[in-house]
Amino acid sequence: MKKYISSLMVLASGFAFSQTILNASSPEEFRQMRAENTRKIGDSIVSNKVTPLEYGYVDEKDILKSMFVWEIIDLNDKVNQPFYYDNPNGLQSKTTRSLYQILLDAAMNGEVKEVYDDENFTTKLTPEQIKARLQKVVASDVLVDIIASGRKPTEQEIKENTDIFETTTDKVKVLKMMGMWFIDKRDGQLKYRPLGIAAMGPDPAVQGVYDAEGKAIAGKDELIDLFWIYYPKARDILANNYVYNRKNSSADLSFDDLINARRFSSVIYKSSSGMGDGVIDDYVPNDADAQIEESDRIKAQILKMENEMWNY
Repeated sequence: MKKYISSLMVLASGFAFSQTILNASSPEEFRQMRAENTRKIGDSIVSNKVTPLEYGYVDEKDILKSMFVWEIIDLNDKVNQPFYYDNPNGLQSKTTRSLYQILLDAAMNGEVKEVYDDENFTTKLTPEQIKARLQKVVASDVLVDIIASGRKPTEQEIKENTDIFETTTDKVKVLKMMGMWFIDKRDGQLKYRPLGIAAMGPDPAVQGVYDAEGKAIAGKDELIDLFWIYYPKARDILANNYVYNRKNSSADLSFDDLINARRFSSVIYKSSSGMGDGVIDDYVPNDADAQIEESDRIKAQILKMENEMWNY
């Protein structure tokens, strides 16, 4: 029944989108309505904005068993490519942005304020601090000498003698997800609640840095956590941004739908069951195959939580 209702909701949202293009008086009007997330009904313009379905209150005493997990989502994986797909143009299909670009834009313009520097959500980041993490500007010796001489450099001199190292959207191909699996004994179900999401990319701070022999320093290709967002505060944004659907351009599926339904492939890199956090790389070092096996073992342990519930 739930699946049937969900299908009707997707069909209805897709139908509303088709009405927009069929009833628009011009391509310009259609593009404007699409950008503003509205549709035309008669002579009226109606908002398409949706409110995500609330999770509902969960009392601590109703949690029979739980486990926190941190996961890596590789956007190179075919299953995860909808998170990365960017479709800024086109009349026939809805404009889509990558998940990272949506989160970045929301963090920079203040739509999402719960942005932090790490997975513990302790220190908030301002838009200026986020920008500093994504970009490094390096002036050449020529430009430094011009400034030191007291002369103001021209715009052309600044352009020619400045290197900008930036972590752009196309370089962000790894996401992290932090969430909680728990047994809700009120309805006897194993449930998942996403709590945090992060983007990983190359660190601009170490780009363009060379050692005494002129070689790029080690670690230039390593990925860092660019920022963490507290997921519940990003749901309104993600529920109103849609994943590209190559099979049906009129069927809308939001990023919030995709994440809550766990329609992605991931590898667990850290878990916690209340006895402290366990980073797999710490206790299974230097063995990628063994780390994957440990990730699969934790996934099996999560499923076992539900099976054991019925044996009490």
